[in-house]
Amino acid sequence: MSRPGGRRGGRGERPVVPEAEFRSYYGRPVIRPPAWKTPDVPLYLFLGGLAGASATIAGLAEATGRPALARAGILAAAGGAAAGTGVLIHDLGRPARFLYMLRTVKPTSPLNTGSWLLASFATLAGAGAAAAVTGWLPRPGRLARAGAALLGPLITTYTAVLVSDTAVPAWHEAHRELPYLFAGGSLVSGAAVGLLAAPRRETTRLPLVAVAGTAMELVGERRITERLGMV
Repeated sequence: MSRPGGRRGGRGERPVVPEAEFRSYYGRPVIRPPAWKTPDVPLYLFLGGLAGASATIAGLAEATGRPALARAGILAAAGGAAAGTGVLIHDLGRPARFLYMLRTVKPTSPLNTGSWLLASFATLAGAGAAAAVTGWLPRPGRLARAGAALLGPLITTYTAVLVSDTAVPAWHEAHRELPYLFAGGSLVSGAAVGLLAAPRRETTRLPLVAVAGTAMELVGERRITERLGMV
């Protein structure tokens, strides 16, 4: 048998086997398409990131004597957490589905862990914001804001873990970079809230936060594009 591309009688051989063509069984997709709703889930990802970064910025501002920035941050955190939970419940279809995920604690499940994380963060941010606005229970309010500030970084990145825990190749293979990409976008959003809502004397460091977040986004996106290649 001569090699493909060889010569016979001065002419190239004709291929015996037709060129392979990829087809799935019965023409069905290889993986199921995402069942998420738009704009519910995009809003949920954005609002969660904004809330987490704002809570951490608020905690740092309160610890360094920046009351206006701390107030703006915790209000943004509480509002973002409440709105994000609302669009998540709308995506799920009914509130009972969200409450159903809180029946158990399963650390190996990103969805279950994320549900508990979101519920805890929203409760702490809401209590901290209520205390800041009303002036009631100042000590528990400070503790609640501190708790929300500690959970803030997890809120900004757990959605990246949730997104990458999937069969979609482009998301699953980017699991190393997605947390940094999401954290960068969250830092930009949180810094923007502070810059818009607080006086300039309290926001002198926030432009650096926004620049750092932008750099994280760009580097993460570039890394994903180069490493994943065809995927």
